[in-house]
Amino acid sequence: MILKTTSSLAGKRLLLIIGGGIAAYKCLDLIRRVRERGMTVRCILTRGGAEFITPLSVSALSGEKVYSDLFSLTDEVEMGHIRLSREADLVLVAPATADMMAKMAAGIADNLATTALLATDKPVMIAPSMNSHMWNHAATQRNFNQLVQDGIRTIAPASGDLACGEVGPGRLAEVGDMVAALENFFDVTGPLVGKHILVTAGPTREAIDPVRYIANHSSGKQGYAIARALRNLGARVSLISGPTALEAPDGIERIHIDSARDMLSACKKALPADVAICVAAVADWRMKNVPDQKIKKQDGSLPALQLTENPDILEFLARKTDRRPDLVIGFAAETENIQDNARAKLARKGCDWIVANDVSTRDGGQSVMGGDHNRVSLITESAIEDWEQAPKDEVARRLARKIATHFT
Repeated sequence: MILKTTSSLAGKRLLLIIGGGIAAYKCLDLIRRVRERGMTVRCILTRGGAEFITPLSVSALSGEKVYSDLFSLTDEVEMGHIRLSREADLVLVAPATADMMAKMAAGIADNLATTALLATDKPVMIAPSMNSHMWNHAATQRNFNQLVQDGIRTIAPASGDLACGEVGPGRLAEVGDMVAALENFFDVTGPLVGKHILVTAGPTREAIDPVRYIANHSSGKQGYAIARALRNLGARVSLISGPTALEAPDGIERIHIDSARDMLSACKKALPADVAICVAAVADWRMKNVPDQKIKKQDGSLPALQLTENPDILEFLARKTDRRPDLVIGFAAETENIQDNARAKLARKGCDWIVANDVSTRDGGQSVMGGDHNRVSLITESAIEDWEQAPKDEVARRLARKIATHFT
């Protein structure tokens, strides 16, 4: 076997989970192609996958033992599903069937493959493959979108003749395309290589007393999506995050904070940076004095809460530091007069761009804050760009590309 060690795959370790579809046969060629490039491949062959290809053929091509049984006494004595999931640099599910995607989206762990996927702390990529009607079904698209929002990388299915005789989207990507996707994942080059980008995300919490606080509905989803998109273009990202339920993105330094003053301090420590993006929903006010004890009810009278203004992190980064980033971007969460208020904020804060979005809830709909989609306007001193509504990951990718263009 001739190794193409100049590939970005050289020395990397892949855990390949082979799903139960006719396209599983392509995985045999995929194993051969990535091993030619110096990659080590271990495989989990699902019960469905074994209906189409044999463990012997997979083992012969990978040069490794093939795993399939969650309850194997010899494998699980060392917690094999944990070890398998942790000893890889990347986990690839191909073909990712509708059933597999549904289980992944729901967090079901009923076999070795799905258990390993829940146990892994490594990046996961899927290559969907199924009948076109199954692919277009609302349930499948809902599960696919959930996986994307969860940070799963994807290799898009192709369109064409399907094994069932129909024509449409759902074909497993060609082996060359899957190899290219893997190489792109491990390729350290990108338009933002060498750039350090500071991203703030999530809400802040301002203590009222030891058990209560002032906060807002920010989930952090948009800020985390932007951090991932910038990382994927090669940037070194410092993510300064308020309290969220989100997992730390791979390859990104995440700094936890609670209050606005904590966030400002963390931003100062993260400088210098080439770009600062203030996505966080920072509380405008905090308690002037926080008592040491819980505030008690007193005969029905309301406590007097004395508030004071929090530091303005965006304005500090744009105007008040001698280490100002080359590009400072703010977010404007508005409920009325969206563009007018955002343009006023652009001038007032001294930043370069403002990303404005409508966070109001109308007609019983879901607010952008906490939701999975966003519709924004990118506002600069000379122009306004209205972007169509899209998943927050797509908004993030578009903004990352815009930033990359700024430096070219």
